[in-house]
Amino acid sequence: MRTIDDLDVAGKRVFVRADLNVPLDGDRITDDGRIRASLPTIRKLRERGARVVVGAHLGRPKGEVRPEFSLRPVAARLGELLGTEVRFAADTAGESAREVSAALADGEVAVVENLRFEAGETSKDDAERGEFADRLARLADLYVGDGFGAVHRRHASVFDLPARLPHAAGQLVFTEVAVLRRLTESPERPYAVVLGGSKVSDKLGVIDNLLGTADRILVGGGMVFTFLAAQGHEVGASLLERDQIGTVQEYLRRAAERGVEFVLPVDIVAAEKFAADAAHDVVAADAIPADRMGLDIGPRSAELFAEKLADAKTVFWNGPMGVFELAPFAGGTRAVAQGLIDSGAFTVVGGGDSAAAVRALGFEESAFGHISTGGGASLEYLEGKTLPGIAALEE
Repeated sequence: MRTIDDLDVAGKRVFVRADLNVPLDGDRITDDGRIRASLPTIRKLRERGARVVVGAHLGRPKGEVRPEFSLRPVAARLGELLGTEVRFAADTAGESAREVSAALADGEVAVVENLRFEAGETSKDDAERGEFADRLARLADLYVGDGFGAVHRRHASVFDLPARLPHAAGQLVFTEVAVLRRLTESPERPYAVVLGGSKVSDKLGVIDNLLGTADRILVGGGMVFTFLAAQGHEVGASLLERDQIGTVQEYLRRAAERGVEFVLPVDIVAAEKFAADAAHDVVAADAIPADRMGLDIGPRSAELFAEKLADAKTVFWNGPMGVFELAPFAGGTRAVAQGLIDSGAFTVVGGGDSAAAVRALGFEESAFGHISTGGGASLEYLEGKTLPGIAALEE
């Protein structure tokens, strides 16, 4: 892939496809991590005299203009972080976007409205996507792909637009791909993978691929109850995907055959209901009461997981160990994060809820080797899939 160093950007309008899909509480941004991750590329382009037009999505407005998904507060926050005015276009590729783009001077920045307000952005019809990409292409002279969280989508601004303009990868995308190549092609061993989150079905492809690359796989979060059920244990009212039990049993069989160690919790924090004030206690992982639901791994499991990470040289983590947003059920996720730090390994936090948990629980991002901005994109790369946005940048 070419990088922005390979483009002559001075005096040129550069469309930067960023990932600014941040959580909002009304107009208040509750986690600006993805905005901050976009800063190095935008700053570098500004320093080199580019006229920067930033495009991104927020939420899933499904091709409709919905004010609650406007990028206006995101543009304001971007301006605060850059220390400069960031202009805002009230549409994506219409009159406002054209006027704002044309009026930019060297080093200035603008943000166009949510790309997903246009049906053509996410359309499965090539012609409809292409028409939208044509309109976006009129806003700029060059294209920089820097929205790693969207590169696994065959969307107009990610896949079709690079074909219409001279293009390169932004610093974020370049770094993300380099890290993932390190995980898949030359991980220093032992290589440990920690998987959590709610559903095992979301991780089937990556588990399948990791059975050929990882040395040990630690499983927590809601997905662990399908693993426990696959071993014949009662999981009570915990989250369970019964239709995946057979698949999980096959994974456990193949792992044993290949010498890949699966590490499952030995105890669970089980609660009466899904609530911060729910009555809860610690029970053995093979003895969850029928009327209780597991909401976190237990303290013995946290110690076990830390032990299994202690000698690792490479660690990839995707998915929290419990409902970390509720204080009584954040212990497992906190312990895993600390275990990554204490291991001294090259550690990769695989985006999504894991990255949010790191910030929410007060850990310094610099304590980890890399915090990805794209959970879904990271997982699909580790599955061995071709990511449309990366393929487009490589052409």
